Amino acid sequence: MTDASSAIRRISCHLDFEVAGDVALALQIAPASTAGDVLEERLDVTIDGRETHLPVTELAADRAGRIHVLRSAAAGVLGISYAATIRPVTIPVAPVATDDVVVDAEAIVALRQSRYCPSEAMTGFAAAELADSRGPDLARAAASWVFERLAYQPGWSGPFDTAVDTLLAGAGTCRDFVHLTISLCRALGVPARFVAVYAPGISPMDFHAVVEARRGSGWEVLDPTRLAPRSTLVRIATGRDAADTAFATTLRGRAELTSYEISTVSDGDLPPDDHRTVTALA
Repeated sequence: MTDASSAIRRISCHLDFEVAGDVALALQIAPASTAGDVLEERLDVTIDGRETHLPVTELAADRAGRIHVLRSAAAGVLGISYAATIRPVTIPVAPVATDDVVVDAEAIVALRQSRYCPSEAMTGFAAAELADSRGPDLARAAASWVFERLAYQPGWSGPFDTAVDTLLAGAGTCRDFVHLTISLCRALGVPARFVAVYAPGISPMDFHAVVEARRGSGWEVLDPTRLAPRSTLVRIATGRDAADTAFATTLRGRAELTSYEISTVSDGDLPPDDHRTVTALA
């Protein structure tokens, strides 16, 4: 049987935009450079179904995400197709279980409240709801609390909904589950951040989001939706919240996303995940 941590991943996405005039886009759809060895990779751009040779520039290649910039595209239906085959790197050893969180630049950024995670407004609520949780398992308790309290509803929320909106609604998408979990963690002093991923096994297939919470000197990956086994995830981008990890950002002009299709496949059977085992993401 193929080990889940080393099984080949085959990922792809296709995005269609209606473009009214000259437009520039920034895309975060390729796996992060830490995710593994890219065996094959292709990025194609079409206008009204016709192949083009528009220049695409890659600006970054680290854990935060690889950004591809399309600097100019004419009016019409702009199609972006990306596909890659990845051999994952060895997943890091599970973070040490300790009450002490190592404070460094990453941890400080992951403690700050952000656009979709107003953690300072949730301090009292988080302390009351998670009063019995302490130490390195606090973040996992927060993710479990969100899983048990919220209803997963694709298409439920709007693009401007914060963690507070999600808490009041009692429902949301993976993005909303993650924003609420991050807010609860930060409110209780646990650095937490947003990770956009490709996720084999989720249905309907889509881009997915999970949480990374600081555990000692490492980061533990948590999925408050429990929709996918964490050992098969492929990191795309990492940030404070969804604003830092958007798969498409309009830099100039107007581009309306009209359709998209995601595919993520892992060799072998998908492994079980009890969502209690400490798991790290490459």
